[in-house]
Amino acid sequence: QLQLVESGGGLVQPGGSLRLSCTAYGFSLNSYAVAWFRQAPGKGREGVSCVSASGGTTRYVDAVKGRFTISRDNAKNLIYLQMNSLRPEDTAVYYCAADYGEYCDPSDYYGMDYFGTGTLVTVSS
Repeated sequence: QLQLVESGGGLVQPGGSLRLSCTAYGFSLNSYAVAWFRQAPGKGREGVSCVSASGGTTRYVDAVKGRFTISRDNAKNLIYLQMNSLRPEDTAVYYCAADYGEYCDPSDYYGMDYFGTGTLVTVSS
């Protein structure tokens, strides 16, 4: 079965850090651009960041620029989202999604081929 699985969510205090991971089962992510989306309670879905298949291009939504870093380890079939200086407004379920091809666009949710089920990040004191 082809699926994406996220991990690394949890409860963290404001100003803290978390690292989310996304891995694929049943296929290799090496040929896929991968994006992270999030959905906060009572709010719409938001594209957060993406990385191209080669890892050469990364994109971020303005709200997380300078705080979040996306990276990939194709040898391990893993995508990471390092989140620093977390704020209460970062609280959300975070999802990874994969789109076949080099190009990545963090706003292109409906263009994705595979989706994970999400991991909850709660930023609270």
